[in-house]
Amino acid sequence: MTARPNQASAVHGLKCADLVDAMGRLHRHRCHILDLVTPTPGRVLFGSAVTISYFPSCSAALDPERYNLANLFYEAVGDEPAGKVIVLASNGYTDTSMGGGTKLLRLHQNGCAGLLTDGRLRDLDELARYDFAAYCSGEATRWGGDSVTPFQANVPVVLQGVGVVPGQYVFADSSGAVVIPDVQIEEVLAEARKVEAADAAVRDQIAREQIRDKPKPVRSRERRSS
Repeated sequence: MTARPNQASAVHGLKCADLVDAMGRLHRHRCHILDLVTPTPGRVLFGSAVTISYFPSCSAALDPERYNLANLFYEAVGDEPAGKVIVLASNGYTDTSMGGGTKLLRLHQNGCAGLLTDGRLRDLDELARYDFAAYCSGEATRWGGDSVTPFQANVPVVLQGVGVVPGQYVFADSSGAVVIPDVQIEEVLAEARKVEAADAAVRDQIAREQIRDKPKPVRSRERRSS
């Protein structure tokens, strides 16, 4: 495959539904994530995923000097953070904050495309001022550090039953998110364009329909036999 697409321009005009339909033509596994909230409505999230897996907090077992979002963030993004999608896996703590406006400033500072999490985020108004897209399960008001701790970077994770492997592609918009295998990203994007074009053709056909073109209603058996 040629150079991998990391720019939002690669998915310009596409919707989550287009990509989910395209994935359905190529695969049968669940790939979509629903019921997401965003502080950045109208922004599309797209890019190659890096992951951070959270674990129940225990300062005795997990030294906070080692296990914290700063360390795990830089471990996850490596030397090329620009355009990356940070996937934060709550591992069952979906009502807990995975981060907020202060710690997640790192995404803005390093040019990340944004983040996706099945947990909550804090400070949504602050996040909306940053130059990335964010999708989560809802807004939190309480700090989550006494409940969960960033534990592992760049390991396979699961969000809403959908597996995310580092390097796969994530797309999210107002309707949901979809995870796309990196080895098939170009094929899936091409198929999604076909879905988009087919839908546009149907819309155009409907717009030209006249009353005489519409199918005649089929009478019920009772009416036909009377």
